[in-house]
Amino acid sequence: MRHRKSGLKLNRTASHRDAMFRNMVTSLFKHQRIQTTDAKAKELRRWADHLVTLAKRGDLHARRQAMAIVREKNVVHKLFEEAQSRFSAIAGGYTRVVKLGRRAGDAAPISVIELVTPSADAGKTKKKTVKAKAAVPDKKTVEEKAAVDEKGSDTATETMPVEEETRKAAEPEEKSEEQAGDHPVAEAATQETETKAADDKNEAPEQSGESPLPDTEK
Repeated sequence: MRHRKSGLKLNRTASHRDAMFRNMVTSLFKHQRIQTTDAKAKELRRWADHLVTLAKRGDLHARRQAMAIVREKNVVHKLFEEAQSRFSAIAGGYTRVVKLGRRAGDAAPISVIELVTPSADAGKTKKKTVKAKAAVPDKKTVEEKAAVDEKGSDTATETMPVEEETRKAAEPEEKSEEQAGDHPVAEAATQETETKAADDKNEAPEQSGESPLPDTEK
């Protein structure tokens, strides 16, 4: 069973593998980015993240542990000076791997591994906008609304016949009032016709030249 044996072998012995990654991580922190194969770049991330964690701790013991890995003292001092200001906003993910394609000779996949420079706003946590969930109506409320609607429809149907009866009762009264109001007008019209007829009778003898009164002198 392969327990407690993490990491890739890369067809190398343990001593060869450790020496190779020590050289690579020293070059990474010295030049900020290096070019290597995909498998080596992915394995190198573990070494780089461990060293940045030691540098963020910043005490003497962490510095001595870093000196046991990195080949050059100047690189260790530079890393410990810049780690607090550069990587304090993030907790992990200090490197980035970018694939470049195939190598010309043996067609091996090539990648670039580089140190990440987080932005100033990376440490600020954004507030999560919680969307208000649509309130699901309960069964009781739905039933109550249905009952109220049914009652309203029943009352509406009950009030309709009452309104029709009141309308029918009011219509004869209005007609009688109209008829009562028409009698004086009819009487006045008849009086006018009578007066006109009398005037016509009086005017008829005058037009014929005869006096309307009898000739008493004769």
